[in-house]
Amino acid sequence: MSTTTTTTPITDADIIRLAQHHAQTTSPLPSYLLSSDSHSKLLSFLHARTSFPSPSLAVSEYTLSLLSLISPSPHTPSLTFLLSSLLSSYTHIFTSLLIPHDSNSLKTLQFFVSLLHHVPASSLVPVIDSILLYLPRINDSDDTQILDLLPCCLNLVFDSREEVIRGGDYVDQVFDKMLECNWSKELLLKMVSTVREFSFIDKVRRREFLDKVFLGMKRVDLQDLPSLVYQLLVLCASKGFSKREVIEGIVMFFGSKMGSKVSSIIRQVEGTVLLHVNFAVKQDLSLGQEVMGLVRSDFRAFNHFTVAILLSVARVRRFSESSIGILKTSVLTAYRDYKFAKDCNWLSDDLKEEYLENVKLVEKAVLRAVNESSYGREHIVPSIVQFGFVLLESVEERSSKELWNSNGLLGIEDLGIQMLKILFEVHDMARNEIIEQCKFRILSLKPEQSMPIIRLLGNLIQTYPYPMLEHVSRLKELLDYFTFMHGNVAVYLVTALLPLIKFSRDLQNYTILVMRKAMFRREDTVRIAATTGIIDLILAEKQSKRDGLFSFQESSSQASSSQQGEIPCSLGEGLFQELSGLLQRCLYQQAKVKEVMYHGLLKLVLMDPSSGGAVFDFLLPHFLHFFREEKEVQLEIRSCVKVESGKILIQEPLDCLLSCVSWILILQSHGQTDRVSDSSWACLGFSLSQENEVGRNLAGESFSSAFLKIRKFLRNQNLEGILGQAQDAGSKPLEEEKSKCALILSGIIEVVLNAIATDLEKATDIKKVDLEKEITEFVDLHDSLDKDTRQSNSSRRGNVRTATQDIPNGIDSGHIKLTQGRIPFLATSSIFQLLQTALKLYDTDCSNTIGASQNHSQSSMGNSSKCCSKIIAFVLNAFLRHLKSLSVTGNENPLKTLIYGNIKMLGPQLLKLIFLLKSVPKFATDQQKKEAKGKKDDEDRREHLHLALICLKELMMVSLRSSNLTGLLEDMVSVSPFEFPDSDDDCEAATRIDDQQIRSKELFIRKTLIPLFSELLALSYFGEVEIICDMILMIGNKLPSKWKNIHGAWAVRVCKSNRIMNSKVVKSIVTVAITLSLPPTDLIVAQDMATELLKVTGSETVGPIEKSESYPVINHSTSAAINSCILQLIEAILVDMDWATKKLKTFSLVSQRSTNLNESGENAPGLVFEENLYTRAEAVVKVFSLFVLMSLKEPQAEHLLRLAAKFYKHLAQMSKLRIAPKGCKQLLPSLKFEKLVELTCKQLTGPLYNFVMLVQKKQQENAISKGIIKKIKRENRCIPDLIFQIEDYEKYLIQLSKVSKVNLLRNAKRSTSRDFKILDPDQMMEEDAPNDESNHDDPTAVENESGEDSEDNDGNVSEKILSPESCSPLAAKDFGSDGEDGDALPNAKRVKRGRVVQDSDDET
Repeated sequence: MSTTTTTTPITDADIIRLAQHHAQTTSPLPSYLLSSDSHSKLLSFLHARTSFPSPSLAVSEYTLSLLSLISPSPHTPSLTFLLSSLLSSYTHIFTSLLIPHDSNSLKTLQFFVSLLHHVPASSLVPVIDSILLYLPRINDSDDTQILDLLPCCLNLVFDSREEVIRGGDYVDQVFDKMLECNWSKELLLKMVSTVREFSFIDKVRRREFLDKVFLGMKRVDLQDLPSLVYQLLVLCASKGFSKREVIEGIVMFFGSKMGSKVSSIIRQVEGTVLLHVNFAVKQDLSLGQEVMGLVRSDFRAFNHFTVAILLSVARVRRFSESSIGILKTSVLTAYRDYKFAKDCNWLSDDLKEEYLENVKLVEKAVLRAVNESSYGREHIVPSIVQFGFVLLESVEERSSKELWNSNGLLGIEDLGIQMLKILFEVHDMARNEIIEQCKFRILSLKPEQSMPIIRLLGNLIQTYPYPMLEHVSRLKELLDYFTFMHGNVAVYLVTALLPLIKFSRDLQNYTILVMRKAMFRREDTVRIAATTGIIDLILAEKQSKRDGLFSFQESSSQASSSQQGEIPCSLGEGLFQELSGLLQRCLYQQAKVKEVMYHGLLKLVLMDPSSGGAVFDFLLPHFLHFFREEKEVQLEIRSCVKVESGKILIQEPLDCLLSCVSWILILQSHGQTDRVSDSSWACLGFSLSQENEVGRNLAGESFSSAFLKIRKFLRNQNLEGILGQAQDAGSKPLEEEKSKCALILSGIIEVVLNAIATDLEKATDIKKVDLEKEITEFVDLHDSLDKDTRQSNSSRRGNVRTATQDIPNGIDSGHIKLTQGRIPFLATSSIFQLLQTALKLYDTDCSNTIGASQNHSQSSMGNSSKCCSKIIAFVLNAFLRHLKSLSVTGNENPLKTLIYGNIKMLGPQLLKLIFLLKSVPKFATDQQKKEAKGKKDDEDRREHLHLALICLKELMMVSLRSSNLTGLLEDMVSVSPFEFPDSDDDCEAATRIDDQQIRSKELFIRKTLIPLFSELLALSYFGEVEIICDMILMIGNKLPSKWKNIHGAWAVRVCKSNRIMNSKVVKSIVTVAITLSLPPTDLIVAQDMATELLKVTGSETVGPIEKSESYPVINHSTSAAINSCILQLIEAILVDMDWATKKLKTFSLVSQRSTNLNESGENAPGLVFEENLYTRAEAVVKVFSLFVLMSLKEPQAEHLLRLAAKFYKHLAQMSKLRIAPKGCKQLLPSLKFEKLVELTCKQLTGPLYNFVMLVQKKQQENAISKGIIKKIKRENRCIPDLIFQIEDYEKYLIQLSKVSKVNLLRNAKRSTSRDFKILDPDQMMEEDAPNDESNHDDPTAVENESGEDSEDNDGNVSEKILSPESCSPLAAKDFGSDGEDGDALPNAKRVKRGRVVQDSDDET
């Protein structure tokens, strides 16, 4: 064998056979393999095989044979050289594309990898260079096989000690070149899978690598994305790669770069990625923390994929609560920020628009994540259910709903409902959980929190009635708790179930059964809820009939013929007839229950006028208990009330009963009953016979006759006759009976007046005179009873009815049933008629007054003037009650249209009345003032004017809240007698405003309110001027910035041109001037006024003056009110700054982090926001600097100190945010910030210390005054807080100065630390002697005892006075503190002193 080999030339086939033989034996290698002379020939065989028909197999077979021969002893020098040469040659063949890249080449390369550590590092360099040059040509996944060599090669070179190579520099250069070259999608995938094996990459290059990967991900095929993400997640487990950066890149790629692409494939890919992330979080919990930290720190990372990831992470038990909490916080913060920004005047419009876009982004992201939950991500469905209910529980108030709707937003509640509705529709498995959660939360949450859940249930029933039928059993279980629920919750629940009841007779019967049981409960609220539920059931049935249904059951799931035969199809009354027995029980319940039933019966007739006869039949027997007409008409009013424990309680709301009857009669008189009755029966295929019609009208005729008799009876009888006062010895005095029955009787009179006003609307001119006379008589009777009612309310009357203002705000205002208060008896149309009557009588009265005065005769003035005054007072009070009750009446209440109607019609009439009351003829006024009676009439007229303006203000509030009253202001402007001045350009511009609503508001202010303000101010009607200012402020706040600023400038001119001594009026005017002046004008005005206030109030060195020259409204009488007004402005600005500093922190975190979110590196909104905040703070400093020089009274001084402490707290936060965290570049403070610091140190901090000294000095001078100890205690809580906040602010300035090399404290006064102790005044004299001895009669110590701050250059005096423990460090002492929070100030020990307040002046 050996002889043959030496004489015969070897071939590649011999090498292959030798390898096969050598694998089976342990014989030594032939000598030619160990000889370097034969290596070139061996390598030539390798190159020759590239020309074989199957080059990949041929090359791999030969290479593997050589490697198998080398592998037993690769450390042999000659074999090592052969291995190096073979590696280089094979690499060249592979990168030159001389052989196909397949499984054969992969097997060969893997063998090479196992032997690489035997190859010298210098021999690896050419291989690496060859692979590096080959990278741009990689276009297939098989082409990347050669990259398996790279990690080991580079690591071996990096670890090499050969100085010629300089392994560290070389591998860095190689990696940089790899990052610089273009990566195909195949190369990118391979690099991600192999990069974790590179042990030499530093932090910066890892970040650059991730940037390149995420930039190139958009070129990767969709089917490869899940595997790529998995490899990236594996990178997170490897040491060195930032988990935050990896998670951030994944989130932003799928959320932003892929966000616009929506297809089923992409959704499936995202679902697979979510599963990978979920699995990775389970393996490494720190990844979950990074996901939540990313969203918490930067809102820009919030997108639909972020939501999906957080919902997926929430499935990990460890992160269930925290992940949902992050989502909740992000959503709520977006809504709150937008709501705050919209009302914040100093924010730019661009920033407000950005916050609006943020809310829209949040809503779209959440809804998209929910909509896509069915694409391979069903595991997040339970998390979505949990998140949806968390949002519903987070609903704060429904008052913001108009704000969301006006900007095309859903709002928190509707967003939660929409999420759960989507789940209910798409995922059958989620339905049980949603219904079960609804049931649990309705029963366990507070009433105001459970309302959104019930609204969700109602939405599900209305949208998906048939799927909801499967859950009737659970709904019945929920109804079992009806009697244990809060009244409003119980009623609202039944209302939500009504649409489903018509599909399920079982649920209907069960609901009726629950109502029956509830009627026997002892609690009033339960019985009221049950009564309301019964009425709602009846109304729902009538509604379904009106919609063309025979009964509830006929609309259920297409019952069979036999089933339909079993369903009772009651003609006529239906459920009303069936439940009339249960309603009869209501007639023996409390008055509140009866009121609910009477209102419900009226709703029934409104919905189905054909039910009027049945309702009359139902009510007539009960009515006859209180109405008798044996010989003469008699009302048993005394039996309607009783007195218990000195309180008057209503047993029968007879006025509500008569109101119900009266309205039904009015509706029948309008012909509604006949028309609707005919159509109602015609749809059933029947027609009413004459006998039935007559029978049904008997009760109605009885009621109509009885009502006319009552009307006549009340008009003709005196109070004694009305109350049926018997003249027997045992009867109670008339006054006592009158006060007891006054409330019921007043209500009955209002019912009668409503009927008269209805008749007046369609009466002829001749009949109108009689009706107007009747109105005056009833108003006179009502006025006398009203006095007794007021006395009864203030003394003995109990909780008769829920007042309108007692309605809790937390309960759903859109569907208030139990606490809606008393529905007014007078309709809007009736008040309109009464207003017209009052205007007519007032005109007549004024004409008669002038005529009588000219004739020097008073005979015609007396009664007419008195009656007119009473009518005006009555109609205005009724108007005011009407408006207040309107705000709490649900929009879906059928009575709202009937009672309130078109309320716009009242505006012009009210305004006419105001003009009449304001403009009394001067001649008449002069004559009347000569007499006491005339003076009384003038006082009444002013009271009426005041009440009318209150009504106008309330009407404006209703108008601004409702979008249905847009024409009200235009109608009122049309009746205004004032005209624009010819030279007023702003007025002309106002008439050319395109927007109708803005134009009407602006014209109403200019043509009505401002002229009224001027005239009433000239008349010294200060209370009325306050109301006008409130209306100007209320409407002005709804105007755009331009017009708002104009009205603010008008109010400033008023302050400069009028000397007003009334403090309340001045405060109102100044409030308008400051509030309607947009930033920065508002604080400029406040600063100007504060400058004049300083002159008027005086300071420590300058005495006060009588009044300001530039602002005559500022004088001794009004200075305190204006001070209070400006301080309130500062307080509101500090609230804004509190929010702004939190947002500034967010901007700061984003700008200091190197992220993939904003590739351009711009952060313009944050910089603009920061500059605006500093500018605002500068203006606040200027106002504060004036206040600390004033001589303020103790309450205002304390208020100022508290505000200053809050302000310095915000300044400290701003300064802290300027300090860059570790690892981030420290930026220089901006010029705006430096200016703010300089201004604060120069103008505020020093004077503020002096102000604190003066406050203490005044306390000590008044120490013997009564109550001073309590005041000192209160102020001693705010002064140390102020000192601490100042020193905390200066501490951060010191730290910022140190790191930025900018001296920010060059203008600062050295800090002062103070300690305080309340001492008993009796102990002061006892402690004086020991203190004097210890101080050795030092005059400086005596000066300290006087309560003044002493300064000793040597510090010896302070050491004698204070013990070492009481010393506090200077703020400058913290200069060397490197911690972010600095060194905490030590607690100084209290030292007994000879005064009430002690000062520590040691500053060593």
